[in-house]
Amino acid sequence: MIKGRKEAVLGLIMVSPAFLLLLIIVVLPIVQTFVVSLHSEDGGYDLSRYAFLFTDRLMRMNIVFTLKVTVISSLLVLLVSYAMALFMSFSSGKLVDLIRKTYMIPLFIPGVIATYGLINLLGNHGWLSRMLLPLGIALPRLIFDEKGIVIANLWFNIPFTTMLLTSALAGIPASVIESAKDIGAGRLSVFLRVIFPLSYKTFLVALTFVFMSVIGSFTAPYLLGPNSPQMLGVSMQQVFGIFREQEQAAAMAVFTFLLCSVLGYFYIRSMAKDEAARM
Repeated sequence: MIKGRKEAVLGLIMVSPAFLLLLIIVVLPIVQTFVVSLHSEDGGYDLSRYAFLFTDRLMRMNIVFTLKVTVISSLLVLLVSYAMALFMSFSSGKLVDLIRKTYMIPLFIPGVIATYGLINLLGNHGWLSRMLLPLGIALPRLIFDEKGIVIANLWFNIPFTTMLLTSALAGIPASVIESAKDIGAGRLSVFLRVIFPLSYKTFLVALTFVFMSVIGSFTAPYLLGPNSPQMLGVSMQQVFGIFREQEQAAAMAVFTFLLCSVLGYFYIRSMAKDEAARM
């Protein structure tokens, strides 16, 4: 009993610095922001700032636009990244070696520079447009539109997501896959019954990271997105920096946090179920 209590006290002492850091950097700012968002125009406290998010037409458009871009970007990133991870994990050749050597390059290019490069590449008078012009091909509008934001999100998120999924696939024993093939399982069956279930946890982690990265992004939506509607990050900056409405910006920040918390809840619940199953 005494030894167990000593170990418990020692454990609390060891985790207390990390807990205090988390409390000061994350929890307290969230609580403070929530309190600020409750301030009403008459000096009281109510939910009028949150009601404005759903009653104002422009705000509703921004929310729908943000969710649309986030869902599309997340699906495309996961689809492309999983395909690349599968190709690099279960194939060989010069093309595979080339992809392995180059797919991480976007991680080392600053976001502002990458966004500027996309503007010069995909703009109406950009490099790609000038290259296609002699062929009589007119490049559709790709930037200053939701398509530009999605393309930028692909550039920013595919390398890291591919790295996560490649690591997960590398941990799958080759003997398991060979055993499935020996009993007559086809490629699709092997993927659905063996590969994906064994990499599901990492897939969920990747989905969480991509979703939060896209929904909270600012640089690409600010430089490549349309003037209206806007991503919540851009709209929040304008509400706070231009219109000086701190309370409304705080409500938007809390609402964005709640959107991310929904996906975080499913991730934590999935991890908790796995731990419970192991016990």
